Amino acid sequence: MIGKLSGTLDDKNPPQVIVDCHGVGYEVLVPMSTFYNLPELGARISLLTHFVVREDAQILYGFATSQERAAFRELIKISGVGPRTALSVLSGMSVAELAQAVTLQEGGRLVKVPGIGKKTAERLLLELKGKLGPDIGVVASVANDSQADILQALLALGYSDKEAAAALKALPSDVGVSEGIRLALRALGK
Repeated sequence: MIGKLSGTLDDKNPPQVIVDCHGVGYEVLVPMSTFYNLPELGARISLLTHFVVREDAQILYGFATSQERAAFRELIKISGVGPRTALSVLSGMSVAELAQAVTLQEGGRLVKVPGIGKKTAERLLLELKGKLGPDIGVVASVANDSQADILQALLALGYSDKEAAAALKALPSDVGVSEGIRLALRALGK
């Protein structure tokens, strides 16, 4: 219903901000990643939003990027994960870190987020696999264009995101595409 708010930043008190849109102040809950990047009070801001209507409340969640909002929406689809927990996950780690943790199946990184236990972390890893997309998933581990090309070649050869990302980590950062593919295939063949 409300997809975006643009206005003046009236107040910020973590995790809530108030955005004044032509005289109407909207209370918006934001993840800490968005909160830390907010300008000073009185500045113009624009937030992408997700509107949640419950029996006892109507809550607006705001995000600086479309990737954050997409990750939030994927998180709240999971049984047992509500908007507050999803906000906590996005406050504890960036979208790229979350996608990388899912790709590499690293539950230990998720357990460090307040409110996420071992069982919830396992459910997140299982249900988010493949849903955050390879373009988000391995972005944190790709340093340059040649590494992105190597990654795409490994994925095209049928290796999983996890295997390709692990092979990519083992490569020198300045390796060329053809040499990198050769080294990665050698490492994966062991």
